[in-house]
Amino acid sequence: MPSARRGRTDSPAGAGNTRARYRRILRFAGFNLAITWWFELFLPRIGLVRIAERTRSKRMRRFAKSFHVLAADLGGLMIKVGQFMSSRLDVLPPEITKELEGLQDEVAPVPFASIRAAAEAELGMSLERAFAMVDETPVAAASLGQAHRARLSPLDAADTGLEQVVIKIQRPGIDEIIDVDLAALRKVGGWLSHVKLVSRRVDMPALVEEFAQTSLEEIDYLHEAASATRFAEAFADDDRVSVPGVVWERTTRRVLTLEDVTAIKITDVAALVAAGIDPAEVAPVFAAVMFDQLFTKGFFHADPHPGNIFVTPLAEGPRAWNLTFIDFGMMGEVPTSTRSGLRKLLIAAAGRDGRGLVNAMRDVGVLLPSAETTELEQAMTQLFARFGGMGFAELREVDPREFRDFAVQFGDVVRSLPFQLPENFLLIIRAMSLTSGVCSALNPAFNLWDSVEPYAAQLLRDEGGNLVQDFAKQAMETAGIALRLPKRLDALITRIEDGSVAVANPGLEKRVARLERSVRQAVSALMFGALLIAGVLLKADDAVLGTVLMVASVAPLLHALLTGRRGL
Repeated sequence: MPSARRGRTDSPAGAGNTRARYRRILRFAGFNLAITWWFELFLPRIGLVRIAERTRSKRMRRFAKSFHVLAADLGGLMIKVGQFMSSRLDVLPPEITKELEGLQDEVAPVPFASIRAAAEAELGMSLERAFAMVDETPVAAASLGQAHRARLSPLDAADTGLEQVVIKIQRPGIDEIIDVDLAALRKVGGWLSHVKLVSRRVDMPALVEEFAQTSLEEIDYLHEAASATRFAEAFADDDRVSVPGVVWERTTRRVLTLEDVTAIKITDVAALVAAGIDPAEVAPVFAAVMFDQLFTKGFFHADPHPGNIFVTPLAEGPRAWNLTFIDFGMMGEVPTSTRSGLRKLLIAAAGRDGRGLVNAMRDVGVLLPSAETTELEQAMTQLFARFGGMGFAELREVDPREFRDFAVQFGDVVRSLPFQLPENFLLIIRAMSLTSGVCSALNPAFNLWDSVEPYAAQLLRDEGGNLVQDFAKQAMETAGIALRLPKRLDALITRIEDGSVAVANPGLEKRVARLERSVRQAVSALMFGALLIAGVLLKADDAVLGTVLMVASVAPLLHALLTGRRGL
């Protein structure tokens, strides 16, 4: 559990008045944006890119240390921002993630007198009446609240079936602090929306609003209690997962009482080994549980950092241990349409399919439908060919020059594409980043691909029927294109002949004729492949229809061959 360290608090007095807090956040953001603009944009434009590269590592460390000090001093949402940055091992340099990883635990507790007053005001009774015992030393101090162990009265214990509990109490004054922090973040988001390099890819104001909604839900403990109950129901029949029970009689918007399920912190390798649990076996189970949340159940824990996951040894049952999730304040939902796109994304990544990955990115909404992606498909294919299947440990051993060469070759392509972050995607990225980080901590040699590939294969098996339908749909779409394309070509030739399209090249008609033959041949070949594949897949379930489609594929095959000969 996070350490309880004495220091500044998140109370209004501790963080300073709201105006000073607001100005301090904006000064920090403005100064660092100016530094970034100078070194990363201005100096390269005047031919001094080497200066930017030579000082980058030092600047990153200085920024991370400065933000660490700011977040630890102010608390509130600044801690959440720092925690998010520390989890982005995939995109942020180690100079930043290493420095900020301590923010997962480093939050100063509020004095118990203030916590007692807040809890009693919310419960409408003294703590002595509400509980048989409350430990004044916090077991955890987080950015928005802190937790204390307690014991229910004999009567309440008999009613609930629980005795040992943990009370989570919201920090006094946190509502006002969140309002100030969100106002500052909205201002910074507005600044970034005027930077083309950012605005072409991310709608920063919308991203801040999504973060705001998540933060406001996180300080509503009734919402968290409902999420814990929903999560428990989703995994009710899964022996890999357990969830603490909610004591609704002692739960309000600012006070949450849960079953005490304290066990071994998931990244405490020494404690796991001492309990006879192999950390290397925990990693793939944790990854699979997170995959299930994202790709199957559509309701996921968006803050699975080590302090929120326990490994609980079991005295009996088919498994010697299970994973116990706590802190359901930050949860995410994946709509059915997005979930389908994420599954395609996973399957394409597991199959090292560059084109499939780009198509899945479009389905999910990361790429706008109008994006021209031919070069991106080529980039993804080459990326998979060189780095596909590598874990973080292997990637760290790759010569940095290879990454630079790849960035030089395809950097302009990636920068020119209209990327965007769909709703809730920030939480998906956070969840997967934390998952990878936890698994790597359990086993430095852990390779996420080892978990992705069998899971993707299982998705393919589970969705066999849907796959057949997809192939059939593609075959019908191809047939539609084949029927419409000759008419469009005829219309184009007619426009050229009647002069409605100006033609300056006398050989254009021959080129158009050759183009028409090539297109007809390509469409016929595509029709042949689509019908044949659809027939093979359908034959197992519907022998008659499958055979008909396989026989029908002969016609476009003959057409493709004959068209090719006529063009010789």
